[in-house]
Amino acid sequence: MSHQKSDDEMIKNQRNTARYFVETRHIAWVLLIGTCLWGIYGYLNMPQRKDPDIPVRVAVALTPWPGSSAEKIENLITKKIESKVAENSKVTDIKSISRTSLSVVYIELDEKIKDSAKELDDIKLKLDSINDLPDGAGPINFIKDFGDTAALMLTVASPKVNEVEIALRSSAVKKAIETTRAQAGPVEGVPRFTLVVNFPQSISPRLVSQSLDQFARFTREIGYASDVRLIEGAGFVGLDGASAASEEELLGYMRRFLQERTQASEFDPDVWAPIVIRDPLETQGRMTAAAGDKYSYREMDDFTDEIEKTIKTVPVASKVSRSGILNEKVYLEYSQERVASYGFRGANLRDILSARNITVPGGQLQVEGKNLNIDPSGEFKSEEEIGDVVVATSNGGAPVYLRDLVTTVRSYDSPARYLNFYTWRDNQGGWHRTRAITLSIQMRAGEKIGEFGKAVDAVLADLKKRLPDDLVMARTSDQPLQVEENVHLFMNSLYEALVLVVIVSLIGFWEWRSALLMACSIPITLAMTFGMMYLLGIDLQQVSIATLIIALGLLVDDPVVAGDAIKRDLALGHPPVVSAWLGPTKLATAILYATITNIVAYLPFLMLTGDMGKFIYSLPIVLACSLVASRLVSMTFIPLLGYYLLKPKPEKPIEERRKTGFAAKYYRVGTWAIEHRWRALLGSLAFLVLGLVLFSQLRQQFTPKDLSYLSYVDVWLPEDAPLSETDRAAGQAENIIRDVAREFGKEHSESGEVLESLTTFLGGGGPRFWFSVSPELQQLNYAQIIIQVKDKHDTNHLVGPLQTALSAGVPGARIDVRQLESGAAVGLPVAIRISGDDIPTLRSFAEQLKEIFRSIPKAARPRDDWGDESFAVKLQIDSDRANMVGI
Repeated sequence: MSHQKSDDEMIKNQRNTARYFVETRHIAWVLLIGTCLWGIYGYLNMPQRKDPDIPVRVAVALTPWPGSSAEKIENLITKKIESKVAENSKVTDIKSISRTSLSVVYIELDEKIKDSAKELDDIKLKLDSINDLPDGAGPINFIKDFGDTAALMLTVASPKVNEVEIALRSSAVKKAIETTRAQAGPVEGVPRFTLVVNFPQSISPRLVSQSLDQFARFTREIGYASDVRLIEGAGFVGLDGASAASEEELLGYMRRFLQERTQASEFDPDVWAPIVIRDPLETQGRMTAAAGDKYSYREMDDFTDEIEKTIKTVPVASKVSRSGILNEKVYLEYSQERVASYGFRGANLRDILSARNITVPGGQLQVEGKNLNIDPSGEFKSEEEIGDVVVATSNGGAPVYLRDLVTTVRSYDSPARYLNFYTWRDNQGGWHRTRAITLSIQMRAGEKIGEFGKAVDAVLADLKKRLPDDLVMARTSDQPLQVEENVHLFMNSLYEALVLVVIVSLIGFWEWRSALLMACSIPITLAMTFGMMYLLGIDLQQVSIATLIIALGLLVDDPVVAGDAIKRDLALGHPPVVSAWLGPTKLATAILYATITNIVAYLPFLMLTGDMGKFIYSLPIVLACSLVASRLVSMTFIPLLGYYLLKPKPEKPIEERRKTGFAAKYYRVGTWAIEHRWRALLGSLAFLVLGLVLFSQLRQQFTPKDLSYLSYVDVWLPEDAPLSETDRAAGQAENIIRDVAREFGKEHSESGEVLESLTTFLGGGGPRFWFSVSPELQQLNYAQIIIQVKDKHDTNHLVGPLQTALSAGVPGARIDVRQLESGAAVGLPVAIRISGDDIPTLRSFAEQLKEIFRSIPKAARPRDDWGDESFAVKLQIDSDRANMVGI
């Protein structure tokens, strides 16, 4: 042991790194510069991301069977899929939900496996072997990238129609109303009205005019309007007639018509809300109040398709997907009587069109030493070409084209099943809710998320030159910003640590030389730590950054002890070239065991298993690297720098120092504690008990809520709710969120506003924008609202008021306001699963459990994953008639 030897013996015989670095200073300076360059290189080249990279172990299998009950789907589809998935030995958990028309099976793999992709591919092959699904069921959609998280979420939204276009439209509508009413003349005692529906000029007015023509006949049938005339113009269609009904009654008749006659809740998704005009002079005011989105869903699809293709060219971007696209189809509208008059049946249309629309390749033909590709003609390029198909011949031998029998219409999926809206603020401070499409962009593994964000910004800056100037583009989830802020937080902590070390060293040592030596030790130790992290493959993410911030308080311990030891040895009269290494050498064993103790204290984190273990894996590794680096620096570079910085300074004898200043007070307290050690022991035990009592009152949570700009709201309606009802509930929730945020901003924000934007997904969850947020699959009774605030410190304070207001303000909906979580998601804190075969019994037990939870004061919003029983219609068919029986 070094402390058992005399100074002379150690000077004569001791050989260690401290002495080598002091006596061969030219080599030591090269190593110091090399260490700094190594750390800078490691920092600049190590991957950077928001969260630790955790392999995906979760997949989901979706199987549709339109119109089938949950019981049938459970017995005929879900159980087959579960049994086939269970054949894979690496599957540890299978959960399924059987809903009306859909089977959902969640699959989780063993947390110990390393190659999850191989096992997921094996499950996919097993599912593909299922060939006995009921008719009309399937196909099985196996989603194995269910757990991939988007590094950036870009929402592209349509602006509202501007004032110039509203003025032009209003003028055209006003002129059409006045012309129509001049031709019609007044109806005695009955005021005239005009029901106007506007839409983007890029879409065909045929569908809207057909619906309004049918509505005109409907109003005549129910006797609420007379002398109804159709008016048309660029971007609008309307009905002008005479009726004593109020505006609310006329709009109510339209809603009734849509529901009863067309089985829809609205017109084409591109149209604006209908308006009723009595006085033509009010036209512009009415249209301004009901102004719709400028761009249609078709145009938004084209814009975002261009953005998607361009972003895919960015080398650091791996996958880009779009959410909120409204798919289009070609519809054939025809009359059974008209088709039958040609001796033709509508059921034959499918065979005729499929025979003409050849999409398979025709192969190759070798001619004179060349291969010629054969491209069969007949593939439809547009909806107009469908009408040119010959389906029959007339009695005179003339061809009968499909356009003579049917009307070919290109339109969106009806009704829509999944939509995206963006609520944003204009320059005047007004809020707008417009249609949107959200792009989720993932980063390639091993890349730096800061460079990823800059590359995407550069691409978007170039794209904006080719896109409309007024197109709204916003980052609704920005992990590059989060990482940048975390790095800034670390750098600020580093600067603060340097300042504090200098101040404390000045107070403690009362000289600038020791303070400067301690300040130099921090960046050198961090440089060595970054180099070790780079070699070990540790990336820079929120856990490793947080660990580095923690380590700032530990990595100065060894250099402080080593520097103080050099000062003490200089005071003994040894020359600087000896004191610089002899002082730390005397305390080398104590420094070593102190370092080992600190490292061992954090190693148990490596024993954590599962996703949480992978999430927190870098914490003990980075701490160990920083402490090892601190130990090495204290025995190498601190002696080197101490040789140059520290100078001999005689110290007062210990007896003299104990008589004045802080040392005297500390000496008296220590002496009293030793002389009254039983009292001191009881006092320390009292503090220990007090600490345990206070600890028991703390709320316990393994990982804290993430400090983020984002939070989200889950909106659930009953299982049988259509998308229109979900949209209504989500709209109410958005209004409440804005009101609560405005009131909160008046009290806590200088600007008065804390809300940045709202991104709403109807009919399913949005992309996986956070590691701990598992997206909900598409279902009509669900909506997700992503809340983005200006200051991330306001997120936590908004959750409580929002939950209270939303629970009370949206009747018939179950609403949960959630914060983002660090690490694996906790989700529902308590969940109980009830299994059995008898559904009524299971529902009864579930209700009893919910009543028990409601009686617990700390429990809130108990629910089950089945929801209320839904209304169904059973069709009983016999040979003579079909009866519709409600069940």
